[in-house]
Amino acid sequence: MYTAVLIIPTGIGARIGGYAGDGIPVVRALSGVCDRLITHPNVLNAAQLYWSDPNIFYVEGLGLDRFAAGTWGLRPVVQNRVGLLLDAGIEPELRLRHLQAADAMRGSLGLGLTEYVVTDAPLGVQLRLAESGASWGTLDNPGSLLRGAKRLIEEAGAEAIAVVARFPDESPEQLQAYRSGSGVDAIAGAEAVISHLIVREFGIPAAHAPALSPLPPEANLSPRAAAEELGYTFLPCVLMGLSRAPQFVPAGDCRPQDVRSPDVDVVIVPEGACGGSAILSWSQGATQIITVAENSTQMRCPAASLGIEALSVRSYLEAIGAIAAHRSGVHPQALQPQIAPLTHL
Repeated sequence: MYTAVLIIPTGIGARIGGYAGDGIPVVRALSGVCDRLITHPNVLNAAQLYWSDPNIFYVEGLGLDRFAAGTWGLRPVVQNRVGLLLDAGIEPELRLRHLQAADAMRGSLGLGLTEYVVTDAPLGVQLRLAESGASWGTLDNPGSLLRGAKRLIEEAGAEAIAVVARFPDESPEQLQAYRSGSGVDAIAGAEAVISHLIVREFGIPAAHAPALSPLPPEANLSPRAAAEELGYTFLPCVLMGLSRAPQFVPAGDCRPQDVRSPDVDVVIVPEGACGGSAILSWSQGATQIITVAENSTQMRCPAASLGIEALSVRSYLEAIGAIAAHRSGVHPQALQPQIAPLTHL
């Protein structure tokens, strides 16, 4: 099976995929030219909007890194039992909104959820912005997060964990830039910290939805950020993604139907964001790496600066064509109007 991986790193201001699920059109198009498309929550999460397809794998970022390194394989599932972990710092009314969203996913879409757990202390999320412009964050009480996840796994039988943490309300300047489609997602980096902790500790799928105060209407809202304005919660897309997220299995325990790192034929990444662990791992093997110039970010780490051999394309449309050629065994030069003659070695 032809397998592609789409990576758009979190919280680095990607022009495409750096907002509210605005990478989903890319996912939908790419999934049509491969048998399997593996991507991560940052690309697929769009608050109350989502896109589900059997050939799209929803894989948390740390899990994707370990998969790329060959440490873990991915085991497809029919449906996971998702445990819901709520931050004790969420106000009662906002907590109720999230519980109603979870019940709506059960009642209207038939998702399997366990009982929910409230953390034994507020998680205390703190947002940070690096000098590069990328967002990150910290937790005051990471132990409370892990204790809550452990209860869901051991007492409720959860096979995946959805976390809702109370996030600080963003500064007006950051929020305005993001809502206009020109800023960095200030909460994305902290969200990655939360899911990474759970995946690293328990080795099961996890993703995060922030709890935030409702925002006043914005007349000049960018379509790329509009999905986050539709309701009181970002939880539905996380529950949908986790419900079918593949399970992580140690590489030595993989079965024939499981997906392993060498099975990946091609990886697509923004041109300046090649310094991540997954790209560095795949660059050591036969996997074709494609970089997309139009998807600029706050990062300045191109493939050439790392000695990585990559095919550079201008847009995701061109990347789709490159994948179709790669899958067919056609060299990209053969699609150009002129081909230079062979030279003597």
